[in-house]
Amino acid sequence: MIKNIVTLVCLFISMQVSAQGWKVTFQRSYNDKVQSAEDPLLVFADKDQTIITTDRATQSQAKYPYETYYIDRNNAAYFKQMNFSADKQLVTKDLALLGKSTYNLTNETKVILGYTCKKATTSVNSNTIELWYTDELGVQGAPNELGQQLGFVLEYVRNGNTKITATKAEKIKRIPNHVALPKFDEVVDGPTYQDIVWKSRFIHIPIFQDEQINFVDQPKQDSILRFASGTVILKKVKVPKLDTNSQAFVQLIEKSNGDAYDRTGSVFMIAEDQATSFLDGMKNGMQTLPKYSNGDGKEYPGMVRTAGFSPVYELMRFFTPFGVSHFNDRLTLKGKTWQDSSIYRQDVSEFLSVMSGKEVYIGTYIGNYDKGGHRVSLELTIHPGSSRMASPQVMSIFNTTNVMEMGGQTYATFFSEEKGLEISFDLPEDTKNVQLRYITTGHGGWGNGDEFVPKENTILLDDKVVFSFTPWRTDCGSYRLYNPVSGNFQNGLSSSDLSRSNWCPGTITNPNYINLGDLKAGKHTIRVKIPQGEPEGSSFSFWNVSGVLLY
Repeated sequence: MIKNIVTLVCLFISMQVSAQGWKVTFQRSYNDKVQSAEDPLLVFADKDQTIITTDRATQSQAKYPYETYYIDRNNAAYFKQMNFSADKQLVTKDLALLGKSTYNLTNETKVILGYTCKKATTSVNSNTIELWYTDELGVQGAPNELGQQLGFVLEYVRNGNTKITATKAEKIKRIPNHVALPKFDEVVDGPTYQDIVWKSRFIHIPIFQDEQINFVDQPKQDSILRFASGTVILKKVKVPKLDTNSQAFVQLIEKSNGDAYDRTGSVFMIAEDQATSFLDGMKNGMQTLPKYSNGDGKEYPGMVRTAGFSPVYELMRFFTPFGVSHFNDRLTLKGKTWQDSSIYRQDVSEFLSVMSGKEVYIGTYIGNYDKGGHRVSLELTIHPGSSRMASPQVMSIFNTTNVMEMGGQTYATFFSEEKGLEISFDLPEDTKNVQLRYITTGHGGWGNGDEFVPKENTILLDDKVVFSFTPWRTDCGSYRLYNPVSGNFQNGLSSSDLSRSNWCPGTITNPNYINLGDLKAGKHTIRVKIPQGEPEGSSFSFWNVSGVLLY
């Protein structure tokens, strides 16, 4: 009788112990240096569930947004919950996640917090993962999704240098109600969850969505401003006040809507730092803007800075390929598939100081004479916490890309004169580490035009050469599959294969950042010299160059 009572008591105690849960605290380290400033990671576990959270989250002190992870062991389900605020959450569920990884179980052991742990290894995205897990806690858990069914993972090691290590293991009677797996009223699918969470991490400003850029007598008028017979579209967008260490990107998606040719394109922003802006000329006629003249007998409106006028900031120079998307069915190449669009994405962080907290006009130009033209989608994304610093001061000096080509702005052929392009500007105070953000591309002619002939660009500051180089692209053949109606020659080459003066059909032209050093307050002069080729019959050469001072 006594023996039976003792047995029952022992069984009851055993059941009580097994019914208990655990609270395990983890710390992160890199190269064995503890990241002490981080919120400690907490894992709660019992036989029914595992919760991965942080110390501050359990006390409602975590900084939003943050994620919490739940494993429902009875139903082999894995939940991720993104907490955007106290009253806004998003949840997704994965029934298969826990069984996705395979592990190599080894005989190696080591002791962590007094518990004997075994070693298992796996690989995730070419990263080598070591997991040290124990069976001695009687429950399963881990500081992330890996190893959740091995036992209780007390240390996670990635590539030998990044670690998550248990520092404390406490028995608890039960998992607190405010931490335990809740009942979720609404669950979204994984791709939806990832998309919403990803977009929540940065500022997303849509500008154009599948807008047409074409050549018509009377372009339609709606919320988008259209100029130059529809070849230029413009929109006012509001940019919130930004941290100085943010990083910004513009992204453009382009498809042919009927135009088969490679065309010059530009994403630009109206400079509004002076009394007259480029937008005034777009509305009132380009001839109302200040004109540049260097003795070649022509006048070039809206291209250079003057007292009272600033040309546009060129954010991105791009070139459309030969008919991507619209003409994909015109030629079939064995073993090759045409791309369905061109995507251009570029860092434009240096312009954040003239965007932050303002309403700005951002536009896109594609030079074409086609009724169908092109379709484009444009967005601006701004990402916090980057190490890339925006320039505190930005000054537009010149932009010879004639974005209002179909609205009376002429091609920049003035490099045929010795003077080339010469602009004076005033600095209000002594400045340090001045840079010239310079974009250049050569155009025109056929085989002997500047598009296909390397030409040296020389930049002079106050009559002294500060930079000289020959802009040239030899990688144009890499973009063949963006060019379904590129001309093909008897020698087996395509027109889109040919090397060009700093551009290829389907590419961005990257800026050059030219160091001008420390400059004194007052007047300075920048001069750009390019040995522009002579006209050949009706063909002529010209250069699109843009320059912005960063200081």
